[in-house]
Amino acid sequence: MPNLNDLTALALPDASRLVADETENRLHLSLEGQPLIELRLTREPELTVHVEERFDTSEGQALWAACYWMFARDPACQHLTFQLPQSPSDALASGLLIPTDTTGQYRCERTLFWQLPPPWLSQALNDIYPQQMVISGGKRHPRRPLKPSGEVYRRFDARLGAWISLRTVDIDLDVARFNRWQNSPRVASFWQEEGSLEQHREYLSKLDADPHTLTLIGCFDDQPFAYFEAYWAKEDRIAPFYDAGDYDRGIHMLVGEENHRGPHKVASWLSALTHFLFLDDPRTQRVVAEPRADNAKMIGYMQNQGYHCEKEFDFPHKRAALMMLGRERFFDRCKLA
Repeated sequence: MPNLNDLTALALPDASRLVADETENRLHLSLEGQPLIELRLTREPELTVHVEERFDTSEGQALWAACYWMFARDPACQHLTFQLPQSPSDALASGLLIPTDTTGQYRCERTLFWQLPPPWLSQALNDIYPQQMVISGGKRHPRRPLKPSGEVYRRFDARLGAWISLRTVDIDLDVARFNRWQNSPRVASFWQEEGSLEQHREYLSKLDADPHTLTLIGCFDDQPFAYFEAYWAKEDRIAPFYDAGDYDRGIHMLVGEENHRGPHKVASWLSALTHFLFLDDPRTQRVVAEPRADNAKMIGYMQNQGYHCEKEFDFPHKRAALMMLGRERFFDRCKLA
């Protein structure tokens, strides 16, 4: 895995490259070879960032790039303090920076930074979908927006040195690999969805028509390795087993490719999947999952990412562990890079 102390460049989802020339007390950032911002850093009593020069780019873009670089460089860093000569109106309006009690001093909080949808969401909406309560299948819940199509999330994981991305399932493209994954003995022991190609096409088609479930393919460097189902918990079979919120999301997870197993890969894709769901609708306060209660390995992986086991309960087909992660806990403790 790459050493973040050796980091000199970060890739952005639009394929541009953020490059740093960094010393203990100075940081120069350029984007695609064009100078972006020059910063002076003072580290005592805490890290404070002084803007020495901003080149021909928007203030918001330059400040965002500086925050991204420094948070990626130091995953333990929880906030950055900026000393600025003028009020950064765009950065304040977006939530990138917040004012402090000291004149000319502003802070970027990690918990706020990672809640800003651009550039991670490929299809970020300017407005959230309006709420209208409806009843379907005997359950009262908000009307759900149309489901997206294509890539929905992309981020460069500096710790892995690889892109992690999520795209929606293309049934014609993906049904053969889905069939292969589901018929793997390792996957079948937990999912119990072995079957023929046509059975799996029917399975995916049914979920594609279901407004409460979004089917996703996880990719490392654009190579598919996993299948995920993200569902609105209020309409799901899990709802009777806990006090489901109107915008809670749930997840089912399947890693199909053997070369992408292991705790370091789970840390990357599980944090990305959770991040996407919290960004997809800012009203989502919890992400839940219900792995089999005896799946100690997956439960341990989830706990390492901040999830906790609320309780065990019985579905008709399995004894399940209710795993849960709240928005505040995720953004307080996430180590996205």
